[in-house]
Amino acid sequence: MFSKKHSYKILFASNSILSHNRRSFNHLSKSSIPRLKLVSCNGRKFFQNEKFTSYVLFTTQHRRTYATSENNVVESKFGTIDIPDSNLPQYIWRDIKKWPTKPMITCGITGRSYTYEKGRQMCTLFARALVSKLKLKKGDVVGLLLPNIPEYVLAIHGAMEAGMIVTFVNPLYTPSEIKRQFENADVKYAVTIPELLSNLEAAISESSHYRGTIVINKPEKTESKFDVHDFGKLIASQAESESVPLYTPSSEDIAVLPYSSGTTGLPKGVMLTHKNCVANLMQLDHDNILSYKDTTDTFQEISLTVLPFFHIYGFNSILNLAVNKGLHLVTMPKFVPEAYIKCLQQYKPNLLFVVPSLLLFLASHPSVKPEYLASVREIVSGAAPASKSLIENFRNKFNHDELVIRQGYGMTELSPCALLSPLNLGFEKHGSAGVLIRDTKARVVSLKDGKNQPAYESGELYIKGPQVMKGYWKNDKATEEILDKDGWLRTGDVVYYDNDEFFYVIDRTKELIKVKGNQVSPTELEGIILKLPEIADVAVVGIPDTLADEIPKAFVVLKQNAQISAEKIIDHVNQQVVHYKKLAGGVAFINAIPRNVAGKILRNELKVLGGK
Repeated sequence: MFSKKHSYKILFASNSILSHNRRSFNHLSKSSIPRLKLVSCNGRKFFQNEKFTSYVLFTTQHRRTYATSENNVVESKFGTIDIPDSNLPQYIWRDIKKWPTKPMITCGITGRSYTYEKGRQMCTLFARALVSKLKLKKGDVVGLLLPNIPEYVLAIHGAMEAGMIVTFVNPLYTPSEIKRQFENADVKYAVTIPELLSNLEAAISESSHYRGTIVINKPEKTESKFDVHDFGKLIASQAESESVPLYTPSSEDIAVLPYSSGTTGLPKGVMLTHKNCVANLMQLDHDNILSYKDTTDTFQEISLTVLPFFHIYGFNSILNLAVNKGLHLVTMPKFVPEAYIKCLQQYKPNLLFVVPSLLLFLASHPSVKPEYLASVREIVSGAAPASKSLIENFRNKFNHDELVIRQGYGMTELSPCALLSPLNLGFEKHGSAGVLIRDTKARVVSLKDGKNQPAYESGELYIKGPQVMKGYWKNDKATEEILDKDGWLRTGDVVYYDNDEFFYVIDRTKELIKVKGNQVSPTELEGIILKLPEIADVAVVGIPDTLADEIPKAFVVLKQNAQISAEKIIDHVNQQVVHYKKLAGGVAFINAIPRNVAGKILRNELKVLGGK
């Protein structure tokens, strides 16, 4: 069961403390987590949990050290970085002369593809068109309403190259969700596809600052009150024109404006500078963190991903990292099991980027044969924790000793990565969120007294480093709540770290619900439900779900003598939100929403009630 290559060995009983995922600790009180004692047996040392007869055996001569601690501030042992004074496009494209004719990005469904040389050229031409044809200026906001298609990289890097800020939205969003984000971000132009044009038109129909739309493969007849341009024709219009002077963004300029609920409340625009994004790419560039092999005339690694580029994980940690390193990125506009399996067979990828639900699909679906993953040497899972048992099930099916499965931790406000499993990950560390990446510091802050916690003591995770966002767009109050005066960012996640400074996520202080890695704001759903005249009060919480990690459930208080069915409330919500925000956990009617003396909803009490 265990490889001899691992430096550590493990002894465990039925309830292993090694299953470090959020649900594994539902039955474990925070006070019991640190109750581990160092024990000796036959000349060897191991930790024993007094409650569960579970053991982690350490061979001290092979002890790995990834961070140093002083005053219980944990600092990455991978060193610091020297961030260049360059913007994100400059950094991304800096080495493409080494692989100009290699494929950059390919659609796994249609086969449409761009080489690095062609992609780079089209980005610059699109940037020129935005300035010369559409008269956009430095700092104007361009919105992307796109699935994962090859043109995504052309649109986003072209806009940034011209000095614009880019905000991206989920292509499955309803018009009201698109409207909320685009209005807050002051979007002037948006890039989309014909299939999403009607939703976009409904979203921006009343906008006073919106000027026009760019459509990839625009139909000849397109009706709109705004200007509508064809993406390809805009690029072609610059092919023979003289060079257009472009504003060169500085490293401190805002590059992208993704939206996140942060630790609480409605989604907010996260101001990520060029420096933030470049820094996070550099922080991952270490021999024990990044395993990509160099692209040469005769060799190029292939990466397959279906994870959305509108998510910061998909944008910076997958798309940008792949382009920067010269990988061939094969992507899909949406997950279709048969198409994904076909891509595994046809492209024989070396690297897979997944979320736990996709890892579960690979481990459990009978159509995914072990030979389909024979070329894969590394899988990186993110957006939500993958349990140790899931990883074990995957390994048992594929029996691929050389395959590395790693997890990371991050959030939009961190560009997004702060923790990642190192390459020499031992079996006993599976289930952890990894170690601090380069130039990153962490504190685990007690929820009781605010003091920094030592190893094996739980508390809220604080992160500091060059990847920390500039702040929230037009929201100083929310910025002050999540960023302190010394630059520490409160993550809202409860964690602890072990003696090797591997971190484990065990709970969440923030209200955010995570559905298959997607953020769901309870406040947003509560606002929709309160529009029903029968509702007096409401609270939405996430309840555990095997496949989705969590699903939203509403607790509703009716007005006196009012009547409404749970089905009507569910229909009212589901018609206005994307699929993962739907009330899959149902609706429960209660007499009163539990609140503390300050009026704050006691969501943990509702979570306990919802889980019964």
